[in-house]
Amino acid sequence: MYFTDRGIEELTDRRGAEEVSLTWLAERLREFVDLNPEFETPVDRLATWLARLDDEDEDEDGD
Repeated sequence: MYFTDRGIEELTDRRGAEEVSLTWLAERLREFVDLNPEFETPVDRLATWLARLDDEDEDEDGD
């Protein structure tokens, strides 16, 4: 288990039943980076990965 799995499990346990918009999530990510600028690159990579998830599915179907 990766160290981050604990945080992901806590998120699921505490807030897993909630529904949020991607706009809400983007604002929380911006707030996090404002408070923790050293995490700008990993947060940017996560946001980019999430934004492009459907692109990967389309690429696989096009092969």
